[in-house]
Parts: sequence; C-alpha cells; structure tokens
Amino acid sequence: MTELSTQLSTLRGVGKPTLEKLARLNIHNVEDLLLHLPLRYQDRTKVYPIAEVSNGQEALVAGKVIKTMVVMRGRRMLLTHIQDTSGTMVMRMFNFSMAQKNTLRQNVKIRCFGEMRFNGSTREMIHPEYSFVRAHESADTPQSLSYMPVYPLTEGLGQHTVRNLTDRALMWLSDPEHDFEDLLPEQSPSEFRDLSLKEALKYIHRPPADADIDLLLEGRHVMQQRLAFEELLARSLSLQRLRMQMRKHSAPVIKKRNLFTKLEDSLPFKLTSAQQRVITDIRGDIEKPSPMMRLVQGDVGSGKTLVATAALLDAADSGYQAALMAPTEILAEQHYRNLESWLESSGVKIVLLVSKQKVAERRRILRHIEQGETQVVVGTHALFQKGVVFRKLALVVVDEQHRFGVHQRLSLKEKGAQGNERPHQLIMTATPIPRSLAMTVYGDLDYSVVDELPPGRKPVQTAIISGDRRLEILERVRKMCTEGHQCYWICPLVEESESLQYSTVTDTHKMIQKQLSQLNVGVIHGRMKLEEKEAVMTAFKSGEIHILVATTVIEVGVDVPTASVLIIENAERFGLSQLHQLRGRVGRSETQGSCILMYQSPLSPRARQRLEIMRRTTDGFEIAREDLSMRGAGEIIGTRQTGESQFKIAGLLRDPQYIEQAKKLSSVMVEKDPEHTGRLIERWVGETERYGEV
Repeated sequence: MTELSTQLSTLRGVGKPTLEKLARLNIHNVEDLLLHLPLRYQDRTKVYPIAEVSNGQEALVAGKVIKTMVVMRGRRMLLTHIQDTSGTMVMRMFNFSMAQKNTLRQNVKIRCFGEMRFNGSTREMIHPEYSFVRAHESADTPQSLSYMPVYPLTEGLGQHTVRNLTDRALMWLSDPEHDFEDLLPEQSPSEFRDLSLKEALKYIHRPPADADIDLLLEGRHVMQQRLAFEELLARSLSLQRLRMQMRKHSAPVIKKRNLFTKLEDSLPFKLTSAQQRVITDIRGDIEKPSPMMRLVQGDVGSGKTLVATAALLDAADSGYQAALMAPTEILAEQHYRNLESWLESSGVKIVLLVSKQKVAERRRILRHIEQGETQVVVGTHALFQKGVVFRKLALVVVDEQHRFGVHQRLSLKEKGAQGNERPHQLIMTATPIPRSLAMTVYGDLDYSVVDELPPGRKPVQTAIISGDRRLEILERVRKMCTEGHQCYWICPLVEESESLQYSTVTDTHKMIQKQLSQLNVGVIHGRMKLEEKEAVMTAFKSGEIHILVATTVIEVGVDVPTASVLIIENAERFGLSQLHQLRGRVGRSETQGSCILMYQSPLSPRARQRLEIMRRTTDGFEIAREDLSMRGAGEIIGTRQTGESQFKIAGLLRDPQYIEQAKKLSSVMVEKDPEHTGRLIERWVGETERYGEV
C-alpha cells in the first residue's frame, strides 16, 4: 500500500469531527499522523514527594484528598487539597462538574501530573491530569514505565486522543504490508544508512524504558537525528525546486526612479547606509525580466517601510500598480497614512482597502483599481478577496509575512498573473531571524537586512520589577506622564480565563483609572470594532490619552513616537521575540525609551532567563538567537500558528552540520533523481511547499 493512499478513516474510532481537527494540524492521512512527532517527553516513571517538586517543574505526585470545595474568587472554581507524607498541594480547576466534585471526596487516593506553581506559600497545579489509585495499587506506582510523549495540539484535540490515535497508527505500521519507504539516498551520512524510517518512528513515538531520556529531550538521539536529516533534505529539495519553478516565469521590468528621488530630496532626514544598500538590492532585482523574490529583514524602527516605498514608487513611476499587504487593519491604516503623506506631491494615487469599508466606498475603490487609476493599494487580507481585480500589478509587498496563511499570500500573487508573467515580491519582517534559520526556512528567497537604526535613536532602558511593587511603578508612570510622556501598559489577557493569576486588560484599565484619576487612560484590544480601535489610536497619537492599556494588538508596527514608556504585565508569560516586538513600540524618537518587565513571583528559572536576556540587550538578532535556542524555529517565525513551514523534528541550531550536508545533497538530487525528490517533498513538506512562491 502506498503512503498517499492510506486514509485516516482506516484507523478505528476516527470520525468526521476528529478528521476536521486533525486537518488543522495538517494531518490528512496515516503517514502524516506518524510524522506528527512529539515536542517533548514527560517523566511519569517516578512519583515525586509533593514537597520536593520545585516551582515550574512538571511532575507526577500522589496522595489522599483532604477536602474538596467549590469557591468563588472572581469566578467559580474547584479546589481539591491533596496530602502525602511530605506536604500538601491544591488542585485548582475552573471547568468542572458537580459529579466530578463528588468523586474527589475525602480520603480518596489520587495521582496528579502537571506543572507545580507556588502561589505564595501554597503549592498548586491548575487543571492537572489526574487518576484515582485503585484499591490493590500503591500510590507510589508510576503511571507509565516509559516516557510519555507530548504532541502539538489544536483546539478540541487533547493529548490523550492524539496518543491513542498514534498507538493505532503504530499498530498499522507494524503490519508488513504497511511500511514507509526508506527514501534516504546512499550519499546520506553513514550513521543513518542502517536505520530504517519505521524503526526510528517507533522509537521516537514510544521510547523504551531504557531510552536515554537526556538525549531524547535534547533532540540528539540518533533516531531523532535520522529523521531530522531526512526532513532537512526534503526542505532543501523543496526550496531548490521552487527556485527552478520561479525561473520559468517572467516579470515586468521596473526601471524609473524619479518619483522616489524627489521624495528622498524632500525628507527632513537622510536614509541610512543600510536603507540605501537594501534599496539597491531591490532595484537590482526589479529591473530584470524575472520575478524578484526577496526577504527584507530589519529590526523594529529600522525604516523598512521607507525601503518598501522606494519599490512602490518605482513601480508606479514605470506605469504599473503595486500592493502592500499588512496583517492588521491598524497596521494597514498606519502604512496608508505614512504613504499618503509621502506621496502627496508625487501625483501617485493611493487607496486603502480593508474589510469593514462601506459598500459604496468599496465599489468605488475596486473600480479605480481595476481601471488602473490607482497605482498603490494598501490593505489587509481584503486585497486578495474575490472582486479585487488589478489592471497591471507588478509588485507585491507583504509586511510581517509570517502572519499570513499560505493560501492568502498565494491568492494575492495570482492576482498579478498575466500569462507567464508574475509580479515581483518583496517580503518584509521585523522579527529578527538568524541567518542560518532564514536561509533554511526562506532559502528560495534572496536576503537583505536593514541592520542600522536611524541616527539619534537611543537603546530602550529595560528593568525587571516584581508586580509586588505595582504602586511604585504607578507613581513612576504618573510622574513621567505629567512631564509630557505617554505610556503603553500591556496585559496578556482581554478577560479573565483559566489562568486566573494573570492580569487582564479590563481589570488593569479600571485599576489604573482609579489610581491615576488625574490622567486619561484608554484601552484597546483585538475584540473591539475597527472604528473603536481607530478612535482610541487617534486619541493616543494626538496626546489626548496618556496611558493606553492594551493586549498585544499593538505588538507589530504601531508607531507613536511620543510614547516612551512601556509596562508589560506578567512579562514571564511572553516569549522573547514577542517581548522584543512589544518593546519596539517605544524609543521611536530621540526621547529616551523605558520598558518595565513586570513579573509575578516566584519566577521559574526559565522565565527569569528570558527576562534577563531582555534586560541585557536590545539587539534583535541576539535576542532571536537566544529565542531560537530556547523555543525553536517554528515559534520564532510564527509558524506554530499558521501551520506552515514548521519543522517537525529538525533543530536549526542543534543540527548545523546536517543542514549543510542536506543542501549539498539536494543540489545533486533535484536534477538527477526527480522521483525520490518528489516523494521526499510530499512526505515532509506536502502542500506547504507552495508558500515559497508567494
């Protein structure tokens, strides 16, 4: 039986609802399920005394129930107190039934697995996995004799379900008629030649009791590295093939530069040498009759928008249309306002296209685009919707490209297709990506970096302060705002959720209004209507609002130069890349910017390490290297959310020697062995191969 013909429905218990959830994880057949590999492993081979489990540690504990009660502390919750010979802990649950409460009665013995948190002097686990100890069992009996795999999930699909499905897939794989074909060529590293794919998959999904867990947790076990090399080879082959495909297309030739020269002469500042260098790179591409495929990377505040403007104006100057797509309406609006002011005297017509415009206005805009009366179109995903027809689209600029899905970016590119001709593509990101990662993930793209900040910018001063000093921080903010500064106050949540300990926008807004009643405090989050968000941002930009309480809706691109203070609540909740993006909202003028990372005690060692990195450096590329090391490639480039380009097992910092070997081997295979090339790409990359064409 071939790989591609094995439907998930052949596995027992897989119905339509489960198929739909698996599809969100890009699992469409049994082989995809077998390649849906564990992120890590849980140690359930030992029962730990409650008092010996440290803050932030995942552990299996066991004890007897002392008492269970339903309490109201802002919201309804179930608290179960559990005791062993070493101490006590609380199991806290927000979603529960009364039947569940009744089973957690006094003196019942129970095992719990979860992350231990210290809440003052109380140890607790929030929604741990738990099971009851049977009468004939000892409480010290572990839940598993081997290490438990932890898989990537999606809403409605839990670990228990994925483990059961994987068990069935491994049984399917054990059938001699159902086998993965080994596709590694003879030129592969010698340590992998005698390891079959089948053998490696079984080991990684269900490590034996004597497995070297340290090697597995580090991703350095030979079974993992054998799969990692095959995945890296497939990725490299995919990128090689994409380049070959793109060379078959033609593109409009863009050579005129008068309009941008006039704009540059009128600016009250000079372009940095980095901006000039990247503009030269772009112009070298767009004056050729083949499609530009260039990634422009630049730290927050480095001036990438002006670099893109040069390309947009060159396209308009040459008689073509250009489109700039942003991930949010706030950012699209900001790009539109900036471009509108820059292009005011150029004669270039620019429009904004977003989803929530009125019908009559939208029809007028679409008519002008189709007739070619508008040269530059700025928008969100509305740009690729049905009914948007360009007359002569020659350039597509995608800002913060990793926030768009594969098919969204493909749709926009296809709107500029005329016969064999395709528009040039400029892809921008403010997420610093180490070059090794960029060349592996975006190896089909040419690569430029705006690695210089405008003169006069001062590094943002960053402090790490406990939330216990909140009143002190409020007084500091009050003083700075009365001196003419403005402040962002960031919270991780809009409303209270299961993570009761974390600050919410709603509660924080009320608290600051009460404590600093002499100041105007605004609020903004993703659930507000576009008109409401625009009104708040306009008031903040004008200085009418002193403090803006927000979620990460302001993470990317929002530019208010007068805002110089940033407070981040529960900073330990955020990844390094996101903290860096948020910090980039201040320090965007010659005024000294300040950032306070406020945390909730006690901090886990890993969280403290992240915050210390933020305090130590403002270099986005150094932060990205640390983030890549701590979290992995998929989260750095945002692909955990979109499901594209996510590495299943390869580690770009961990496996540099295999990256180079895979590149060399792929350059030979793509031309000499197209059959194996296609099957390797299909196995590891599948439909997402097309992302590179955008």
